[in-house]
Parts: sequence; structure tokens; C-alpha cells
Amino acid sequence: MVPFSFCGEEMLLVDGGAQAGAGRGASALFWPREQALLVADLHLEKASFFARTGQMLPPYDSRETLDRLAAAVRVTGARRVFALGDNFHDSHGPARLEPRAAGMLAALTRALDWVWITGNHDPHLGEEAGGTRVDALMLGGLALRHQAMPGTCEAEVSGHFHPRLIVAARGRRIARPCAVRGGNRLILPAYGALTGGMNAGDPAIVGALQPADAIEALVPAQGRLVRFPLWQKAA
Repeated sequence: MVPFSFCGEEMLLVDGGAQAGAGRGASALFWPREQALLVADLHLEKASFFARTGQMLPPYDSRETLDRLAAAVRVTGARRVFALGDNFHDSHGPARLEPRAAGMLAALTRALDWVWITGNHDPHLGEEAGGTRVDALMLGGLALRHQAMPGTCEAEVSGHFHPRLIVAARGRRIARPCAVRGGNRLILPAYGALTGGMNAGDPAIVGALQPADAIEALVPAQGRLVRFPLWQKAA
């Protein structure tokens, strides 16, 4: 876990991939004062969604994602989980959970104060997912929603864009999930096991975080926070 300050609050980026041994580096955000773990874009049951159209993928993505999430809960001691939208790949995803994954999710939602913030993929998420469903909420002065709202100045944490830092090193192209910060607003990477990503410096992400003086990627690495400048306001 890597500490940093955000909007006057102590926060921790949790390398979820490393905690579960997956090594993907998808980060969750832990907020100690609220004892809350924030994750974005789980996209549970994505594989089963594509299987219905004949694209046969290994049907274990939900297990892997929930394993990683449970590990992050254990490491942080979180008592609350806020999932920031696109929690399932579609609103019917909970009905397709195989028994083991369904049991894992049920255990988590029973043990924790669990809030699903709906996204564009799962706008009609039903009660069978457990927990509580909201479109957005305010928590401790931070707006929690699925997609960043450009043009606003309120402190905000969101998801939606699946940001990935893409860099060239020693002749190799390296892509890693990252958080993106612009002023008092933060976009979390996708936490799901079967999610792609968008270049963190893409104009869509830069535009979503406006107004901002500077935008940077945040990556936890070997116990420290590495910052990569992505965009700077012209003088």
C-alpha cells in the first residue's frame, strides 16, 4: 500500500494485482478515515456475456476479480466497499454468476457495508447483487460517481475510462493500470480481471478532468508512489 494526500485526506493506493499474486497492478483506493475501499469497473461476468455471442472465454474472471478484492479487504481492514460503476458487464450479470463466485460475492456483501454505484454497463443492477445501489453519492466531502463530470470543481473520485500508463523502456512497450489525478479529482483504473484500458494521456481522459492545471498518472511501485506527468496547462 502506498500513501498519498488527496483533497486533504490521507489515502492509500492498494496494488490489488500484487496482493492476490496476479501482478497486474490494478489499484484500489483505501480511505482510512472512512474505513472504505473504493474500486472501479469490476466488469464481473464479462466472459459469460461474450459466451452468449459465441466468443468463448475462460469463465473464471469473476472469481479472479473477487479473490483480488477480498485480498485487498483483508490487507486494508476495510469495513466498507464502494464500487464505482460498471460493476457487472451488464445488468443481468448477477444471474449468471456460477455458484463459487456467487458465494464469494454474497459473503463479501454480507460482511461489509457494500455500495454499488451504477454505471453505463449496469444501470439497472438488481437486488440479487446484494448491498445497496445508488447512482452517485457524497462521502466525507468527496463525490463518488462512475464517470467524471468535466466543468465541475468539486472533489471527486470516479472510474469509467480504465486508464493505463503506456511507456517505452529499453525498447519495450509497457502498459500498466494507473490512477489519473487532475487537481482535486481522481480517476481509478479498472479493477476487473478481464478489462482492457485506455492510454492515461488520451484526450478523453484529459478532457474529463478539466478544469485542471496539470494531470498526472499515479502508479504504486515497490512501496512508493510514482508520478508521471500527462498534461500541463499552457502558460
